[in-house]
Amino acid sequence: MSVTGGQQRPRILPGAAAIALWMMLLSLIGLIGVTTHRLPLVVLLLCVAFAAAGQGLFRMRRWGWALTLAAVFLSGLYGMWVLVKFHQLPMIVMVTINLIFFFYLIRPEVTGKLR
Repeated sequence: MSVTGGQQRPRILPGAAAIALWMMLLSLIGLIGVTTHRLPLVVLLLCVAFAAAGQGLFRMRRWGWALTLAAVFLSGLYGMWVLVKFHQLPMIVMVTINLIFFFYLIRPEVTGKLR
């Protein structure tokens, strides 16, 4: 652990790192969708929010955790809506991943490491 000003910085948990990478991946997918004109321009706002959430979680900040938790929850809701409305069965994978990430983020071990 690195020492900064007499305080030890908490190390990121492997699961939190995976979730932060997932947020970056979702942001990249949104950017690709916007640049290929498959998604509306307003999706750029979500891409920025997802990227900020991933960066905040990488740094183990409480705001990053909260933003990531909201992003994972909303992404899961969107996946469920697409699954029910358009009957796209592959979306169940995204919904399941987001549900697992949501339950991981609310564990006391994860919330206890945030600063």
